[in-house]
Amino acid sequence: MSRNGARDIPPPLELECLKALWTLGEGNVKDVREALTSTRNLAYTTVMTLLDRLARKGGVTRRKVGRSFVYAPALSRGVLRRLAVEDLVDRYFDGSREALEEYLKSGVGQAAMERPAEEQLDPTLL
Repeated sequence: MSRNGARDIPPPLELECLKALWTLGEGNVKDVREALTSTRNLAYTTVMTLLDRLARKGGVTRRKVGRSFVYAPALSRGVLRRLAVEDLVDRYFDGSREALEEYLKSGVGQAAMERPAEEQLDPTLL
């Protein structure tokens, strides 16, 4: 993945595949699909397409084993979290980490997180 901030943050379904691979360590399309079935019922071909996209972007590596590919995360949780926080600071706090810190210290952020679940934004939309 390049160093372009928000463009490096995978879209929601690609991120779900990456999360599955972080848990699995590595796996083929079937393994990733099975890991995702508790939250989503995705077709095999959909998961295959998502993993292929991640491989082209550099988010995962893949190697041929028999007739299929085995995928492994190339992007760590830590790197992705750093990119997400940098994007958050750039988009919502005009690039000011201090403004984010003040927001969090003010308790406004905490109060928003304590709202009932039905009043909170779906994190996959963010």
